Amino acid sequence: MSDLLAPSKNAPSKNAPTHAIPTDASAATDTASWLSALGEIAAEEGRIEPLGPDHWAFFVDDGTTLMVSFEALAQARARPGQMPLAHDIAASHGWSHLCIIANGETWYRDLAVWAYFDRLVDDAFFDGFKRVLFYGAGMGGYAACAFAVTAPGAQVLALQPRATLAPAEAGWDGRARAARKLDFTSRYGYAPDMLEGAGRVVILHDPAEREDAMHASLFRAPHITRLRARHAGDRLEWVLGNLGLLPDLIEDAMRARLDGLRFAKAWRKRRDYGPYLRHMLQIATTANRPAQVAMICRSVVHRLRAPEFAKRLASLAPQPQATAPEA
Repeated sequence: MSDLLAPSKNAPSKNAPTHAIPTDASAATDTASWLSALGEIAAEEGRIEPLGPDHWAFFVDDGTTLMVSFEALAQARARPGQMPLAHDIAASHGWSHLCIIANGETWYRDLAVWAYFDRLVDDAFFDGFKRVLFYGAGMGGYAACAFAVTAPGAQVLALQPRATLAPAEAGWDGRARAARKLDFTSRYGYAPDMLEGAGRVVILHDPAEREDAMHASLFRAPHITRLRARHAGDRLEWVLGNLGLLPDLIEDAMRARLDGLRFAKAWRKRRDYGPYLRHMLQIATTANRPAQVAMICRSVVHRLRAPEFAKRLASLAPQPQATAPEA
């Protein structure tokens, strides 16, 4: 292991008094105590390292398979246990995990982050692993694609990734306006170009989300697969997580076997997922399509115990048969 990711110098020696190493950061009350807890978790086989004032690299060495994830500090701390989402997934598989944590919407456009990945390349860090997967969602999805260039042959799974936020290239995306001031034109900048040497790349998005679909269309190459999670909305990672699909999708991506058929079979689980069904009902209601509303309610009531759908169906006047909205 290189000095870059060697155990922290502050890690206890074999002769030092021992105490229970935390398995999560649930006891943390502020950012400092949270970072300290992550440092204890990584102390034996890894470390946490600041990358400038707004980023940290959290690494746990646990085998020859590596998951590299990108996550915002606030999102990690909002989860049960206050841990990065990918940490539990990697731990359950016995994988090593490198998480680049961002404080705020930095989009990882920081010289310190770039320098860190440069050092990983110089130290041949990724060569020590048999399999590598870069993963992220939204801002993290952009970073997963942009930094995958540092590990040729790595797999990539990106949910709702942006290709770039440079105004000249993506002026049509008006969501993250503050990020337009960041430099997306220099190193690790245009994400689709950074995937040239990657293994299998999977881009997952909801085509009904206009900007996400436009970004996805910019990722074009024979080794890139674009998968559609129709009507998932703009919180795709949250939906997949609550459906219990994310761990299996990540494992399939790690093994380079995530394709349209595997995803389609997994995505059928949405038909039993209350928030998705209510979203579909809202779409039909907003579009003033009472026949579709009735059809959705009949389908749900037939398959599930769903009092609210049964009540809605009972309130409807008889409607002619309708064609289901594409799901």
